[in-house]
Amino acid sequence: MSRRVNMVVNRILKDGKKSLAYQILYRAVKKIQQKIETNPLLVLRQAIRRVTPNIGVKTRRNKKGSTRKVPIEIGSKQGRALAIRWLLEASQKRPGQNMAFKLSSELVDAAKGSGGAIRKKEATHRMEEANRALAHFRKFHFPRILH
Repeated sequence: MSRRVNMVVNRILKDGKKSLAYQILYRAVKKIQQKIETNPLLVLRQAIRRVTPNIGVKTRRNKKGSTRKVPIEIGSKQGRALAIRWLLEASQKRPGQNMAFKLSSELVDAAKGSGGAIRKKEATHRMEEANRALAHFRKFHFPRILH
């Protein structure tokens, strides 16, 4: 079993019902295969790769109490986890019959470069661009302790 498939199943998981999560994913995979007659695991990989962000924003609070969104680099594991989370959130928000149908539609759209998860990634990148001037706040500064 693929590691990506396990990551997706574990994110779909509700109330510990893993067999139901596998059913949802397998139905989505079948629908993808019926729609575009290609290997659905390649579609899953392409969708995750397209949605994976390489830069994100993290909230930092300064000494005066105001909060700023500071751009940070995201590692590959964390980026993949974010991409899977965004894909599932976008598929849940879609109108449709069942989760398998919505997930398959979102995966196909993300693999093509459209869909809710792609919009979320682009919004994050736009926020990073807007806050690029705050990048020097990346490192957390500890106050000097006077002896």
